[in-house]
Amino acid sequence: MSEFAGDKTEQPTAKRLEEAFKRGQFARSPEIQTVLVLLGGVTALQFTGRELWGNLAQVMTGVFTHLHTIPIRSDLMQGYAGQSVALFAELVGPVLGATAVAGLLAGALQNRFRTSPEALEANWDRLDPVAGFKRLFSVRAATPGLLAVIRLLIIVVLTYSAIKSAVSDPIFHTAVDVARIAQFLAGAAEKILLRLSGVLIVLAAADYAYQRWRTRKDLMMTKEEVKEETKSSEGNPEVKARQRRRRLRPAFRRMLVDVPKADVVVTNPTHLAIALRYDRQTMRAPKVVAKGIRLNALRIREIARQHQVPVVENQPLARLLFKHGRVGGEIPAQL
Repeated sequence: MSEFAGDKTEQPTAKRLEEAFKRGQFARSPEIQTVLVLLGGVTALQFTGRELWGNLAQVMTGVFTHLHTIPIRSDLMQGYAGQSVALFAELVGPVLGATAVAGLLAGALQNRFRTSPEALEANWDRLDPVAGFKRLFSVRAATPGLLAVIRLLIIVVLTYSAIKSAVSDPIFHTAVDVARIAQFLAGAAEKILLRLSGVLIVLAAADYAYQRWRTRKDLMMTKEEVKEETKSSEGNPEVKARQRRRRLRPAFRRMLVDVPKADVVVTNPTHLAIALRYDRQTMRAPKVVAKGIRLNALRIREIARQHQVPVVENQPLARLLFKHGRVGGEIPAQL
């Protein structure tokens, strides 16, 4: 055996990828969840933010304007607290709802809206301190930390740039009402979030590409493993049946094209259907143009009825024609 026989040089097969998915081993990036949650929050703010910030500004204006006349009594505190909670819920509720939906959608997209049963089972190997120590200092473990540092730097740079630009705005050097300030701050925050979303989308795409490459590399196979899996799959009756159906599907579609040209369709009456065509000038015997069983037989009958081709029920004849007739060939002389 070659010294390289054990090298994993082959791409993972569909079966190996499916087994890995069931174990929870597939490409996923937390950065995608971060981006979708952020976009969900920004979208919610774009639809509801301006109105809610306007309402908040009106409340603040009213409070500061009538602060000296608002009665401060213990019996009124409960009402004030209730109004504050309602205002906060009105302001934050849509954003929290949108981010929650976005977070769930991010997880569902990455696992293709499927579950990985084996991934939910307890894995005691993860409690091994030696293996855990090795994982702690691996390249894979370092990647999330590196991305977190990059993300933090991006946030700091964008926030600093936005604050520096905002401070120089004339709004901070002239007398304006609270509503105008609230509107300005909301717009500035929206710009920061949109810029941050754009940068994080690029970061998430790069991380997902890396995770996908890393996962497929971990699942690479040796030539011997591919051979063994191929032998195992070819010996599986379900795989054989699926491959046979895949091969026969185009041929059956071609047969259906000839059904309208048939002179008669013989059935048994539900399980079998054989379409026959006969031309006295060119044929010695009727020719089988299509035949099918179960659902295929039903399809042949439907097409025949759509094109006014006679359908005749004859169980013994249908069985003989199906058994001995060959599509494209004339029926045997004994029939």
